[in-house]
Amino acid sequence: MSPRIALTLGDVAGVGPEIVARAVIDERVLGCCRPIVVGHPEVFRRALSLIGANARIAPLTNLEDISWNAEGILCWNPSDVDASAIPIGKIDGRAGRAAYDYLVASTRATLQSKLDAITTAPLNKAALHAGGLDYPGHTEILAEECGVEEFAMMLYLPPGEPLRGPYGLGVAHVTLHTSIKSVPALLNTRHIVETIQLIDRFLKQVGCATPRVGVCALNPHGGEGGLFGNEEATLIAPAVEEAQRRGVNATGPIPADALLRRAVYGGFDGVAAMYHDQGHIALKLIGFERAVNVTLGLPIVRTSPSHGTAFDIAWQGQARAEGFIEAVRTAAALVRSRCDQ
Repeated sequence: MSPRIALTLGDVAGVGPEIVARAVIDERVLGCCRPIVVGHPEVFRRALSLIGANARIAPLTNLEDISWNAEGILCWNPSDVDASAIPIGKIDGRAGRAAYDYLVASTRATLQSKLDAITTAPLNKAALHAGGLDYPGHTEILAEECGVEEFAMMLYLPPGEPLRGPYGLGVAHVTLHTSIKSVPALLNTRHIVETIQLIDRFLKQVGCATPRVGVCALNPHGGEGGLFGNEEATLIAPAVEEAQRRGVNATGPIPADALLRRAVYGGFDGVAAMYHDQGHIALKLIGFERAVNVTLGLPIVRTSPSHGTAFDIAWQGQARAEGFIEAVRTAAALVRSRCDQ
C-alpha cells in the first residue's frame, strides 16, 4: 500500500499553494504515495486554477471522514484561520498562524499513525513571528511536537549528476537558524557527535550500508593550527573520535571548501556542517531544484524543498515544483525503508 503523505500548503501568501497544486497532479507523486493536501480548500482551488488544472477537490473536516477512493484531491483544513482572505506576496501573521496549524495538525496525525509522512511547503519565519509564534522555523516546531532533543536539519541531494556517489549526498547542520556570531558559542562536542550519528542513520535508511561521514572544520583552513581559532582541536576533533568509537566511519575536521568538493566527487556520503550556510550554499549551488530538506531525529518522516516562500514570484504561475516533487518522493522512500527495517 502506498504511503499516506500530508502535503502542507505552508505560507499561503507565497509559492506553497502553487507548488503543492503542481505536485499533487504529477504522475511521479501519484505513483509513489496517496497525497492529502493540508490547508484551506479555497486557497488550494485558486492554486489549481492558477496552473490550469482541471481537478476536483474533496474537502475534509477531519481525518476520520477520509476515503482514499473519493473523487477529487483530498484537502483537509485543520485551521480556524480564514486563509482565503490573506493578501499574496506579503508578510501576514494570519499566514504564519495557518502554516503553523497545518504543520502541527499533520505532525500529530502522523504520530498517531493516521498518516505516514509529511512534506511541507515553505513557511515564512517573519510571518510566524507576526502571528505570535516564537519559532525559527519548521525544524524546531517539529522537534517540540515530537518531544525530541536530538535532531538536525539535513539538505539531501538524491543520486544523479553532478554527484559521483551512488547514494546521493546528505549535509546536516550542527547549529540551525541562528546568527553567524552565535555559532561558536553554540557548538559543543556532544551535539557534533549526535549530528554525525544522525547522518549515519539516515544514510543507512537510503541504502548506504557503510556511510562515510566527513566533518567540517569551523574556521578557514581548519583553524591553521590555532591561528584562526581552536574549535577544531577543542570541540570538533574530539567529536569525530567519539563518533568513531561508536562505530561511525567519520573523518575530520576538514576545511569545508575542500571537504564539500570531495563529497560531491564521491569521497563522502554525508557531511556534518557546523552552521547553516556552510552546508546549504554548496548543495544549493549544485542542485537547487532537486535538493530536499529532511528533519533528522524525529519518530516520523518529514521532508520539504530547499527553497523559501519566494514572495516575489508568488501566485504568478512561475513557481517550479521539482524540489517539492523530489521531497515527496524522498518521503515515500523513507517510509518504505522504515517499514522494511
